[in-house]
Amino acid sequence: MKKMIPYMLILILVFYGLPLFIKETILAMIALLCLIPLITFIVSLLYGYKQIQWIIFPFVVGCLFLPTIFLFYNESALIYTFIYGGISFVGALIGHFLKKN
Repeated sequence: MKKMIPYMLILILVFYGLPLFIKETILAMIALLCLIPLITFIVSLLYGYKQIQWIIFPFVVGCLFLPTIFLFYNESALIYTFIYGGISFVGALIGHFLKKN
C-alpha cells in the first residue's frame, strides 16, 4: 500500500483539485471526458510498469473518485467511477505487460 501513495496523491490532486478551478459546465465536461481520463491512464500505466501488485490499483482509483461525485458533481457522474477504474485497469495492465517484455 505504501508504494501506491505517490500515485494516489497525484490522482487525489487531479480528482479533487481540478474541479475547484472549473467554473463553467463545458470545462467540467472537458475535464471529465478528456483531462482526467488521460491523467488516470498515464498514472496507472506508470504504476503498472513499476509495481508487481498492480491489480488492486484500479479499484483504488474508483474509490478515490467516488466521493467527488457528491462534492463536485451529481449522481449522473457515478458512471465515471467505473470508467476511470476501467481506464486505470487498462493502463496498469499495459504497464505490467510492457515491463514483462
